[in-house]
Amino acid sequence: MSIIQRGFRGKLTEQNLTIKVKVDGSFTCDFTCFGVDSDNKLSDERYMIFYNQLSSPNGEITLANSANSASFTVNLDRLPANINKLAFTATIDGEGTMMQMQNLHLEIIPRAGESFEADLTGTLFAQEKALIVLEIYRKDVWRLNLVAQGFNGGLSDLLKHYGGVEDSSPAPVQTPAPKPESKPNLHKISLEKRLEEKAPALIDLAKPIKITLEKKKLSDVQARVALVIDASGSMYHAYRDGTVQQIVNKILPLAVQFDDDGELDLWIFSDRLKRMPSANLDNYESIVPKDPHVLRLGVGNKEPIAIKEVIDTYKNSELPAYVVFISDGGVYYDNDIKKLLISSSGLPIYWQCVGVAGDDYGILEDLDTMEGRYVDNANFFSLDDFNSVPNQELYDRLL
Repeated sequence: MSIIQRGFRGKLTEQNLTIKVKVDGSFTCDFTCFGVDSDNKLSDERYMIFYNQLSSPNGEITLANSANSASFTVNLDRLPANINKLAFTATIDGEGTMMQMQNLHLEIIPRAGESFEADLTGTLFAQEKALIVLEIYRKDVWRLNLVAQGFNGGLSDLLKHYGGVEDSSPAPVQTPAPKPESKPNLHKISLEKRLEEKAPALIDLAKPIKITLEKKKLSDVQARVALVIDASGSMYHAYRDGTVQQIVNKILPLAVQFDDDGELDLWIFSDRLKRMPSANLDNYESIVPKDPHVLRLGVGNKEPIAIKEVIDTYKNSELPAYVVFISDGGVYYDNDIKKLLISSSGLPIYWQCVGVAGDDYGILEDLDTMEGRYVDNANFFSLDDFNSVPNQELYDRLL
């Protein structure tokens, strides 16, 4: 790893990078990546990656945030031609100035080749509230510049620098809404009690779920839960013999446990994709058709359209999303699936892929060893017969 100083410029030989920034100080920092054009302007706001927009349109840039630190994953060769430069910035949220900063630690980590590391202290700055820390730009090849340039006006000055406009319109005066009726906190009501009251046919699932949650220390986790089901021609028998309904029955209690709304987001895909009404304890027995022909989705299996839809749905979610992805194999879009899962690895989305009585699972079988991800965000296992697996074993494997 090379130690670099303020003002350093150099060539990059690798297109896939992780940019890590961590600030030690008595203030709170936000981190942003501006993707700008050859005029140094933010001509496409979809390439301003920050806490409220964690990914660029096609996952070329993603952001994972934690307390006063950020990790950007960048795939330079996938950026559109109009994005000429990426500027990575740090902005103080609230009181404080950069001279009070104890240290800013920067790491530039390529997938292969030499890494770069830098430390910036508050002695380099005065009253600045924002910094351009690093620029990566095109000049015959991709290059980097450790800028360390400050702006007294914070994010507002950064936006002006890159041609953006801060929304300064006054907030509309609103009449206070009536106080809503209090709703019970579902996390204080046991899963067993909820199933007993509304879906007694599922009551036997409560105990194995509870055991697994306690074993894996997940009892207090809150998350969105989604189920994505293959409806290709080879899956038709699984709809008709009730296997798909059983899948819904056994995944729904996880949604009831993890999500305050107690609902399971549901997609069915083939050549096309359809988002179904969310499943809940009132409608779960009728939500899935016994004959998927009625959905008119075709007979193929285009997994990428479903994966992309899920990413778009949850990429800005305040809660993590746990996605159970059901397939009976015949997976051929390996490269597209791999790119999408890598692009989502810096987002709060976790994929549990399950093979049901099939084969030729392609890239899904390689999820545990897939390289290039920010975190290990996906897992796969296959079952010969979903209905014959003991519930305790099923939940242990699902979670």
